[in-house]
Amino acid sequence: MIRKAEVKDASRLAEILIFAKRTAYRQIFNNDNVSFNEMQVLDLALEFRDIESQLDDLYVYDDGIVKGLIKWGKADNKGTENNVEIFELYIDTFFQGQGIGSILIKDCIEHAKKQNIRQLFLWVLEKNYTARKFYEKYGFKPDNASKFEDSTIEIILRYKLEI
Repeated sequence: MIRKAEVKDASRLAEILIFAKRTAYRQIFNNDNVSFNEMQVLDLALEFRDIESQLDDLYVYDDGIVKGLIKWGKADNKGTENNVEIFELYIDTFFQGQGIGSILIKDCIEHAKKQNIRQLFLWVLEKNYTARKFYEKYGFKPDNASKFEDSTIEIILRYKLEI
């Protein structure tokens, strides 16, 4: 079932985010200081617990165990007014490949349709080929916007889905 994230999910959300990001990005960024010193489960869990706005627009896949999450909301890119952006989509590494990401993204697309949103946007690392292939499976395409990921030499691409 997909439901809105709650404060009680704080530690599980942090665990999913930290481990999924380490798994996906360590090989791209090759920065162990960030991966293992700056990215800490406890610190992130406390942010979720203490700053409830961190849970705004955050939804989880929960079948008795929170296995994945998606965060989406109003797009904040110029030229994308009245559109939705997916900010995060992560699945616990133990449950990847079981269709949970598909369920989450389809739910997001359905919510957008119900709100008469015509475009969905997201940013993805150019070298994150697995994620790019996943998004392309659902009709997302690069829209020629790109930029450097903050404080790195890695490029992120903006993808768009016309609904």
